[in-house]
Order: sequence, then structure tokens, then C-alpha cells
Amino acid sequence: MAVMSIATYGFTMIAARMLGPGAYGALVAMMNTLLVVSVLQLGLQATAARRISAAPDHVAQIEHGILRLSWRASLVLGALMLALAPAVNTVLRLDSLPTAIIMALTAVPMTMLGGQLGILQGERRWYPLAVVYIANGLPRLLIGVALMAWRPDELTAIIGVALGQVVPVVCGWWTLRHTRSPGVLLPEHGARAVLRETLHNSQALLAFFALSNLDILIARNVLDDHSAGLYAGGLILTKAVLFLPQFVVVVAFPNMSTASERRRALTKSLLAVLALGVGAILGSLLLPGFAMVFVGGGEYAAIENKLWMFALLGTLLSMLQLLVYAVIARQGRYSVLLVWVALAGMVALGLTTTSLAGLLAVVIGADTALFVALTALSYWLVEQPAPIVVDEPVPAAA
Repeated sequence: MAVMSIATYGFTMIAARMLGPGAYGALVAMMNTLLVVSVLQLGLQATAARRISAAPDHVAQIEHGILRLSWRASLVLGALMLALAPAVNTVLRLDSLPTAIIMALTAVPMTMLGGQLGILQGERRWYPLAVVYIANGLPRLLIGVALMAWRPDELTAIIGVALGQVVPVVCGWWTLRHTRSPGVLLPEHGARAVLRETLHNSQALLAFFALSNLDILIARNVLDDHSAGLYAGGLILTKAVLFLPQFVVVVAFPNMSTASERRRALTKSLLAVLALGVGAILGSLLLPGFAMVFVGGGEYAAIENKLWMFALLGTLLSMLQLLVYAVIARQGRYSVLLVWVALAGMVALGLTTTSLAGLLAVVIGADTALFVALTALSYWLVEQPAPIVVDEPVPAAA
């Protein structure tokens, strides 16, 4: 995951230099939109990992159902995104329908990958999981940079992202190609129960990813193109700090899905994420010039004195992400409403801002309030067992 994160960060850093603030702002808007769309991928991953961790004796049935659901969900989402491509082109101000179409097609392999990752994560097959994660980062870097070197614009950049997204799916398919017979089918792992949990997990993650990505869309509507591009440049550091501790979430989630290990896993994980975030904040404060090298160079110098704020935002978001996964692990039904409330407040206040600093302050304030509330609620409810959702009776396999 470290290799994947470095490759992904490298792609965004190089893109910022090769494209410049204007085109890079458009690319970031597309990437953030894809992150929001990826909630279905992450919902599939969380469902597979939680169910396999909680019921290891029924891996074959869960694996079979998750893979089948992943194929269907990816095709449906891809068709929906294609239908919405003209609207996305207008909202993101891309001025290029082919660019919006390529972004829509990217959702198909991206969603399929979720089920594959969840199965490997739930079974704790860390080596093949690592291979798939590496394949999810390096091809994007290599293909994307090559295409931008040929033609430096947002269209070639998103084509590189789309092509790079196919490689990990092929790796995942190869790893899971030998599927086992599902054997006796249990109703709690039936198709409808799995779909309901996937949709619940996806809407929880949708709330988080909307919270962590809509600020760039607000920036593109309340700020001029240059200022919005500067804000997007600062978000490079935010996303780096957000995704740096991603491995903590992946390793801790199976433990958080077990009631006896939940509190300890949550506490240790929050402390680990906080330690990494504090290091990033201090680095941005003490070495802002060095941090600018990773943000995009001299064209983004206007935000040098605000880099620590972007690092703080990334730290808050990484801890919020862990808390949202803790809610999913215990299948909490109402805690996620807090995320939606924070999102509404951020959008309402953000649209009233007129400066980069003002927007950044609003976003940090909304995330801080949510972190305090969700932490208190999570520790209050952390020992509650996950509810069992039972599907209709399923006949035994022939």
C-alpha cells in the first residue's frame, strides 16, 4: 500500500507540474468525483471483508456472491455514469464531453476491484492483496506520465487513469480465478442480504467521500480558476496525509469487525493515524519550502504558508475515515447521519466564502466538529454487536 500511495501521489505531483493550475484543477475535480463514485467499490470491499472475517467457515459462499455482485454493480454504475456524462461535463466545467465519458468508463474496473480486494482482505491474504494494491498504483503513474508527456492536458491524464485501473482487476481475477463450490448456502449470506449491506456501507462511505472531496467543487464555483487551482494544489498534501495511513484501516478493519477486538483495534489505529498526521503537520510547518516541492513547485508558492493547514485537514480526514470504517464494522445505522450533517454545514458555509483561506477554515472547522462528535459516539457504542441481516431461505446447492 505504501508503493501504491507513493505512485498515486507521484502521479498527482507530476500532473500538477505538467498541466499547470488550470488543467490540473479540472483533473483534480474529476479524480475527486471518481473518489466519490468509488464508494460502491469500497462498500463491496467492506462487505466482503467484514463478512469473511465474521464467518470464516463460509468463505466460499461469500466469495461467490461478492464476485457475482461486483460484476453486476460495476456494469450498472458504468451505464449510469455514461448517461450522466453530459451533466458531469457541465458541473465540473470540463468543456470536453469525451473527457467526461472516459471518466465514466473508469468506474467499471474501479468498482469490480472492490469485491476482489475485500475477499483478499477478509481472508487476510496479505501477499496477493499487496500485489493488487501495487498494480493499482504503478500502472497509473507509468501510463499517465507517458501520455501527459505526449500531450499535457486533462483528457490524456484521465485516459492514463482509466488504463491504469484495468491492470489491478486483471491481477485480482488471476488471484481468485480458482473459485470453490459455495456448498450449503446460509440465508444470512444470501444475495439480498449482501446487497443490502453493500448499499448501507456504500452510503456511509459516500457521506465521507463527499465530505472529503466536495470542497474542490465548491472552490471551482466560488473562486477564480487560478485560486481554485491553488486550492487543488494544496489538496495534494491533504490527500497524501489522508492516504498515507490507509494501511492502518485495511489491517485494522477485520479486527474491528470482531466485537472482542473492536475497542482495542480502534484505539491503536486512531493513535497510529494521529502520529503520522502530526509528523506531516510539523514537517509542513518547519520545512514549508521542501513541502512545496511535493505540492507542485513555484507556481503554487502563494499557499506555502498555508501548507500546515492542508496537512491538518488531511489528518482530520484520515481519522474520520477510520471512524467511519469503525461504524461499518459494527454495522451502525445512525452514526453516519452525523457525517451527512457535517457535509451539509460545510457546503452551506463554504458557498458563502470568497477566499481560499476562508474556504479552508470552513472545511477544517466542519471536520473538527464531526471528529469530536463521532469519536464520542463511537466509543459509547463500540461494544455493540453487528446486527445479523437474514435473507429469504435459500435451498442447498445441488
